[in-house]
Amino acid sequence: MIVIRNEKPSEHRETENVIREAFWNHYTPGCNDHYLIHIMRDCPAFIPELALAAVDGTKIVGSVMSLKSYIKGDDGSVYDVVSLGPIGVLPDSQRQGIGGKMIARTKEIAKQLGYRAILLCGDPDYYTRQGFSAAELYGIRNSENMYADALHVCELYEDALLGVSGRYYENGIYDVDAAEVEQFDKLFPPREIVKGTPTQRKYEWMVRSVKAPC
Repeated sequence: MIVIRNEKPSEHRETENVIREAFWNHYTPGCNDHYLIHIMRDCPAFIPELALAAVDGTKIVGSVMSLKSYIKGDDGSVYDVVSLGPIGVLPDSQRQGIGGKMIARTKEIAKQLGYRAILLCGDPDYYTRQGFSAAELYGIRNSENMYADALHVCELYEDALLGVSGRYYENGIYDVDAAEVEQFDKLFPPREIVKGTPTQRKYEWMVRSVKAPC
């Protein structure tokens, strides 16, 4: 049985490896996300209650983390929200609903913590099945004031984002340094780096799919 619980400090390297295995050559050649969660834990915006592990017996098979972010409303107000991710599941444990369980638990805890919504950038084919909607439907743009196909939002209670149109700003920590990633990855067993995979091409298309507000 899969149990979703908080990550323990003693499990940091194990969860980093889970994320590495989940994303290796998926969105980019190699992987950045295991280094990202490594540095996220020391970020002031880190939400420790939302550092979750999916455990099958004694083995961690999934991990998700989140950061505090905000929407700068068109009316000048600032609204605190949650940035979800990275979230990943070991390849052998995928397509079993584990990611959905981690997302559902993240929603429950974030609501209890008083947040109004969760935002993320990800594959519409997956996240719309997890209760997320295109941010454009709420008038929410990225920090460059563009509507992005990959930007999605989930209200944590009814009308949580009523009238909250504006720009979404995620923490700058998501822009990891490639040289630092390369050094960190040397702590793990070497793996082949592959370029031009179908998932990488799909990700590149999602990143480019933006449009200016009318």
